[in-house]
Amino acid sequence: MDWFKRKDKGIQTSTEDKKDTPRGLWYKTPSGKIIDTEELKRNLYVSPEDGYHVRIGSKHYFELFFDNNKFEELDVNLTAKDPLKFEDTKKYPERLKAAQEKTKLKDAIRTAVGKSLGKDIVIAAMDFAFIGGSMGSVVGEKIARAIDYAIKNNLPFLMISKSGGARMMEASLSLMQMVKTSAKLAQLAESKLPYISLCTDPTTGGTTASYAMLGDINIAEPNALIAFAGPRVVKDTTGKDLPEGFQRSEFVLEHGFLDAIYERKELKKQVNLYIDLIQNIPVRA
Repeated sequence: MDWFKRKDKGIQTSTEDKKDTPRGLWYKTPSGKIIDTEELKRNLYVSPEDGYHVRIGSKHYFELFFDNNKFEELDVNLTAKDPLKFEDTKKYPERLKAAQEKTKLKDAIRTAVGKSLGKDIVIAAMDFAFIGGSMGSVVGEKIARAIDYAIKNNLPFLMISKSGGARMMEASLSLMQMVKTSAKLAQLAESKLPYISLCTDPTTGGTTASYAMLGDINIAEPNALIAFAGPRVVKDTTGKDLPEGFQRSEFVLEHGFLDAIYERKELKKQVNLYIDLIQNIPVRA
């Protein structure tokens, strides 16, 4: 059976484990294009054949935005508790432990501070690989603390959303994070510090209904699903056929809920350009 397992840095993982980024020699995009995974990596996990943006996590976004991938991670060891004693087919602590072992993450978000194009910035990046990027108490708390850090140190804040919505195992505690993060963003605005929101595939549920759409500038990657309820739920509820590309970032932009869409290779430059313009300081090259 060892033939059916792969080793990654000395850790054996089942080939059934789902990853945000592709493993193996080749990767096939949804349009059927085949690309060498090393070439895909060099191209920031964007297929040069059809422009398809493969889902990536906080690790790769930090590499993309922070100069030389140098940063200080904030609140590294913050982990979720189980005050509701939630249990379905598994106990919630068991699900958390399994997700932590599988992803090597503490929860569905990481926050960090470092330099981007030479100036400090605070970045919060979500990880869909951890229980579908669900928004629980740890996600809300880490965003709130990251915003507090930005206010204390007079720094801009970038939120990179990638979420399936609220974490059902935390029920109302999860929903409370919508209010908490929104209130913290109001404090950031009162401090006259820039907030850029980057929506990636997917950005849905309570995440969209709170911090993901509250940016001074709201931007997205191409073809990202951005919605409160997904297309299938909307169709089942309304009983109507939906427009082509419904709730994809291009559709959302056309209907006024986004300011712009940028390919991954443009993100670092464009985010910092917006920060310079908002702060009315000389634009960095």
